[in-house]
Amino acid sequence: MTDRRSFVDGDTRAVRRASRMVGLQITVAFAAVVLAIVLGVFVFVDSRVKPSELFEAVPDNADLDVSAEIVLRVAILLGLALIVIAGVLSWFVTRRAVKPLGEALRIQRNFVADASHELRTPLTVLDARLQLLQRSLPAGDPSVSIVEDLRGDTRSLIVVVNDLLESVEAAGSRPSGSPAAVPLGPVVRLAVESMRVLGAERGVEIEFSHPDEVETFLPAASANRCMVALLDNALRFSPDGSTIRVELAVVKGMARVSVRDHGPGIRGIDPSRVFDRFAHAGPAVDGGGSTRTGFGIGLSLVRDIVVRNGGSVSVVDSSENGTEIAFSVPVAHTRL
Repeated sequence: MTDRRSFVDGDTRAVRRASRMVGLQITVAFAAVVLAIVLGVFVFVDSRVKPSELFEAVPDNADLDVSAEIVLRVAILLGLALIVIAGVLSWFVTRRAVKPLGEALRIQRNFVADASHELRTPLTVLDARLQLLQRSLPAGDPSVSIVEDLRGDTRSLIVVVNDLLESVEAAGSRPSGSPAAVPLGPVVRLAVESMRVLGAERGVEIEFSHPDEVETFLPAASANRCMVALLDNALRFSPDGSTIRVELAVVKGMARVSVRDHGPGIRGIDPSRVFDRFAHAGPAVDGGGSTRTGFGIGLSLVRDIVVRNGGSVSVVDSSENGTEIAFSVPVAHTRL
């Protein structure tokens, strides 16, 4: 029997994580106030009672025995009760407070999906018309190169629109049916072979090593999309003539795929934020000019796909010697 956990999309996870952090901060602040009050009670009692009489019963006219020990115990118990109450209330309040944020993210996702659908068709038609124009031009026509550049720009826009639509669908859809086990090695190898063509233009080699028979429930198309995004990112920042290393291994019941380049590393942004949609790394990676280097939505799509399939993705290392990004998904047998 497959262990099917309740589906939670990436936006909902982010909202819940934010609510937990806010609730925790409120609870910690309230606990500090309560502890300060308890300490103040102790200091006040200690200043009013001699040390030898601190824990002695003090009779009053109503024959009620009260000692500093009892006062302190009551203060501590009340303080603990207040901390628990504050924690519960802060959890409810923050969940309610961030609910509009979750709704805003849902509306944003729907807008991106609608806009992507509306843009896809006219861009496809434009590319087809440019292709017809390109074929109709005679050989040697000076406009051939211009039309070719226009087609390249159009194809780039189509890729961006497709990525946007796929990212929204990956983040907002629910896994259906019983997934089939997929050998991950051949999928990764196929992506590596296809991206080697792009690397060869600049003398960048892509090396790949992996063990045999690593199966996961990550669909082959999704795994290929993740690998293409990671390799495209690595190629973008790799210097000419360098090497990109791709490794597939099984670590603690997880299939782990890592991609390491020898570029200048992630600069001007926290490494964990490169998975945010349209994240930018600040100044150019070569340290000059004011050009902002974008990570696009490829890495954001990787995060959405991997998290949706029970895994995780992170920047393992980033320095002037290069960057390593890795994602992990459960191997097939762990979900049987």
